[in-house]
Amino acid sequence: MKKLSYILTVGLVSLLGLSSCNDFLTIYPNDRTIAPDFWKTKSDVQEMATGCYHAMINSAIMERAIMWGAFRSDEIIKNEDVADTQLDNINAVNLLPTQSINSWVQFYNVINRCNVVLEHAPAVMDIDPEYTVGENQVIRGQMLALRSLCYFYLVRAFRDVPYSDIAFESDDQELYFPQSAPGVVLQHCIDDLIEAEGIIMKTGAYGENDWRNVGFITRDAVEAILADIYLWRAALTKSRSDYEQVVVYCDKIIEAKDAYFKKTNRDRMNVQDPYDIYHLYKGTECNAAIFGTTGARGGGNISSGNSRESILEWQYDGTNNANSTLANYYDRQGEGSRTPRFMASKIFRSADANANNGLSNFLYMSEHDMRYWNNVYDAGPGSEEIGFAIRKMVDRSGEIFTNETRDRSKVGNMTRNYANYQQNWIVYRLTDIMLMKAEALVELAADDEDEEHLERAFNLVQQVYKRSLQTTYSQDTLRFDNFKSKDRMELLVLNERERELCFEGKRWFDLLRYNYRHIEGVDISKRMGDEDYEAPEVYSKMLDLIVRKYEGSGDAVKFKMKGEPYLYWPILEKETKVNPLLVQNPVWKQDETIKKVYK
Repeated sequence: MKKLSYILTVGLVSLLGLSSCNDFLTIYPNDRTIAPDFWKTKSDVQEMATGCYHAMINSAIMERAIMWGAFRSDEIIKNEDVADTQLDNINAVNLLPTQSINSWVQFYNVINRCNVVLEHAPAVMDIDPEYTVGENQVIRGQMLALRSLCYFYLVRAFRDVPYSDIAFESDDQELYFPQSAPGVVLQHCIDDLIEAEGIIMKTGAYGENDWRNVGFITRDAVEAILADIYLWRAALTKSRSDYEQVVVYCDKIIEAKDAYFKKTNRDRMNVQDPYDIYHLYKGTECNAAIFGTTGARGGGNISSGNSRESILEWQYDGTNNANSTLANYYDRQGEGSRTPRFMASKIFRSADANANNGLSNFLYMSEHDMRYWNNVYDAGPGSEEIGFAIRKMVDRSGEIFTNETRDRSKVGNMTRNYANYQQNWIVYRLTDIMLMKAEALVELAADDEDEEHLERAFNLVQQVYKRSLQTTYSQDTLRFDNFKSKDRMELLVLNERERELCFEGKRWFDLLRYNYRHIEGVDISKRMGDEDYEAPEVYSKMLDLIVRKYEGSGDAVKFKMKGEPYLYWPILEKETKVNPLLVQNPVWKQDETIKKVYK
């Protein structure tokens, strides 16, 4: 990390403009230096807090959400028509310290913005009587949670990262920080989130169909981040109490969303299943409601998210801010037939009934799973494609394809306006939470005979799976007897997360948790660069999953990824040159040619 005058910069950097049809997107201080006398009114605090959200929709952060969370996994390959040396190196597990994707600057920028708000906002209550204690508490909760989310991304990408809760506002502050071990950083995040949970807005507090219910961090979002962090830490430490906390926080979200739905949607209750507590979209409405042409955002017939299943989404309006990163990485359409940087891997090619028992290189168990046709273009029996264009989140037709209506090469009728890319990015949604809970329940099972925990996990997967089945093919519903062991149930949950959450920046982190659950010797109180830390080897079955996307070079990839440090990015070289307290990922050492080593 460079000195914080380079990375953690808010005091001497103007706020970026932000605008849209929503209050979240109105113009905030532009070309204005944040001077000490700025913090005078309630609106000053609100502007700065909203600026923190705006910083999260920066294209560099979106790029890292995809690159760090998806590209290294088995779900994505580089488009062979794209010339990009950095992507080639990453694909070959040559994670050079000189590559720009290793930069963590944008995340630390958001962290420092949050620190600035947390430091200055309380004093405004003494100056502006309209800025109340309650309003300050809500802002504080949001900033604590947003800062924690940023640190969680960094821990999952680098493992050992510098931690600071100090607001950096002047070039005169010569502050250097060494990395902290992940256990230290994660505990800070948990402590902050527990505080935030008690002071932040609850589910639906902004009113029915208000974008702020998912555009700003609410109690549901705080609890989602908490569940995710506990799930990550439990995988590293094998902590039963952490897995129990995952269940607790997932249940809180499920119960809150159920109560809010029943309060506001009584006329849409599922009369066929009065005991339904999830209220998931069913069948052909799933993609359109969650990613497509319907939703709660408003603004005509076009909507790009904010559905009832969402918990936290980064907001794009397509006019004043555009999700150009999503377009550049995934979208094959547009003027001149855009060439996306990424394609879906061959695991999306075909359906195989063995997909959840470890005997298949494919993902889907049934052609009647509508995600099979709607996640990618061109999938289907007999396809010899290696890579498939991604349809999810970027298809313009708004059409839903089924086993009967599929046209494998169909682009659609272009009825959805993506000229400036208004597609939101979903950070958390309900099925993600349900499957987190399922993952924790599997790990809480004492053994293969613990049917109580295994069946509870199975029922959650079943809820997510069957809602995507074509209704006339109920015979394809999962059967518990086929998954009555911890290993089989673990794979069922892992694969269902991929079917449901593919391309949403989840898969690589899911695979890392799978790895950590099956290896010993991880110590989150130590850094990888500490002399007394012996990094464990990578779980071979996790590597088997990753290399499914490679054509003929899987063994070479496995050989390179032989130990824990290979799972993480090296620190950007120029950061280590400026900050002498940083210790590089031990896979790497710096010399004239930057050679790869492992110890």
